[in-house]
Amino acid sequence: MAAATPQQPLVLRVVETDRARKLKLSSRPASVDALINIIKEQLDIDLDFSLLYEDPDFNGKLTSLADIEELPQKAVVHISLSQDSSSIASTDVLSDVSSPGRLTRWPPGPFPVPTFAFDVELKLRDGNAEYERNNIHVKLTRDLKHDILEKLASTIYGFKAYPSDKEVAMVAEALVAKHPCLKEAGSETGWNGWKYSIKFKMGNYRNKMRRAGCQEVTVNAGKRSRSNPDNEPSHSNIKRPKRAEVTFLPNFPQGKDPSSLEQLRQTIVEEVKKTETNLPLIRKMMETTFPLRRQTIVMSCPPVNELMDLWPALKIESELYAEFQRITNQNLPNTFYAELDRHLPRLMTLFRQKASKTGKTADVLAEILKIHDEQEMHDIHTKRTTVLHALPVYLREDVSGVFRTCTDESDEPELDGVAVALLTVISDHNTSPVHYQPVKISVVIESDAVVSLPRFGDAFLVLFGLIYALHLSYPKALTNTFEFTQKILLGLESGKLSPRLQTLKNELM
Repeated sequence: MAAATPQQPLVLRVVETDRARKLKLSSRPASVDALINIIKEQLDIDLDFSLLYEDPDFNGKLTSLADIEELPQKAVVHISLSQDSSSIASTDVLSDVSSPGRLTRWPPGPFPVPTFAFDVELKLRDGNAEYERNNIHVKLTRDLKHDILEKLASTIYGFKAYPSDKEVAMVAEALVAKHPCLKEAGSETGWNGWKYSIKFKMGNYRNKMRRAGCQEVTVNAGKRSRSNPDNEPSHSNIKRPKRAEVTFLPNFPQGKDPSSLEQLRQTIVEEVKKTETNLPLIRKMMETTFPLRRQTIVMSCPPVNELMDLWPALKIESELYAEFQRITNQNLPNTFYAELDRHLPRLMTLFRQKASKTGKTADVLAEILKIHDEQEMHDIHTKRTTVLHALPVYLREDVSGVFRTCTDESDEPELDGVAVALLTVISDHNTSPVHYQPVKISVVIESDAVVSLPRFGDAFLVLFGLIYALHLSYPKALTNTFEFTQKILLGLESGKLSPRLQTLKNELM
């Protein structure tokens, strides 16, 4: 096939899932990748895709575009989403964050398909009836598909700006289950094409929200593109929720700006310093300044000691729990202790069964349970302390770097290089792995003791809350323990479990 000379213009018809657009280029791009980048930039598409073109050598049959010279001067190209694409942006990567009005996490069951516009609902009602009688699919016009996808994208965004591949599939499956006339003839699932159409529409919808100034989807804009070749790569340093956060990076409240919120922050600092603090006032000011705090934490990522100096109210246990609720829409202590206490009997049984066997894990569990049994008082706090110490051992994790002990006679415990730890301070030199009556438990983050509490369970919970509030990573040594807390006890993003956690979850049933 004779290729056009580089000086000749290139005229393309770019076919997307629900529309086709014309694109004129003054010259042929140097490569297929260069053409993809141009299409992304000029047509404002934020998805990863490959290109197919209608090959005149085969009567217009679709052929993968591997060589730019194969493309005719006037060509029709089709966008094909990658199988592993999850709507990650290439030009302007958009984060999975929550809008200021988002109050609900992704639904755990079937996706609630919304009610469409009145005319769309009429067409689907008639289509469903015809499909039931004669197994005939509805005639899907461009306008009808556009209206369906637009409403679905808006509904999805109400739960999550950046749904995963599995979640998009849930939406597509729910759509054809509710409206069987939309099933795809010849498709194994009946909805796979809808899945890719929804993915594409979500990218366009996020672009619309970005242009509207929504902070949650502009935070990762400005990545490398044709017009900004020196910027960081599009997939690097993506700022997005890590653990099913509902509110990640909200916009400033109406009528507020960084300057006015900074004044409130300074007022909070002064209020915390008072002997008798006004907790309701602090709560109200922390609520108002939440967007500023999240912007500082997510976008600037200062050291933890600096953050705690800027926002000392996070050292107040009740305020930390309020912050967790702002982020996840969940009451941390109520949910955590209710679920932990519900599983205590079964967990103790599993630990005793394991301790009766042989091996290093069994020996450590046996020692913890022996100390537990020797206690005079077996109240709920004793049981919680035992289970929280035994859980990581049962999950075959090394607790030595995170669960630390020192005496109150120590001048300064060695904390250099400690990313995250719970430091149990005791009054004697007892080498027991569990201490039920410590002097205090200090929560250590980035080598600094941030706050101290009297009970191990409360200290563990505060550490977990600070990891969320400060957008930190779980300690690698206890990843399974913290994910057990997040996904099984709290039910946050519970659908993704490691094999070890899935086994434990099954054992708890």
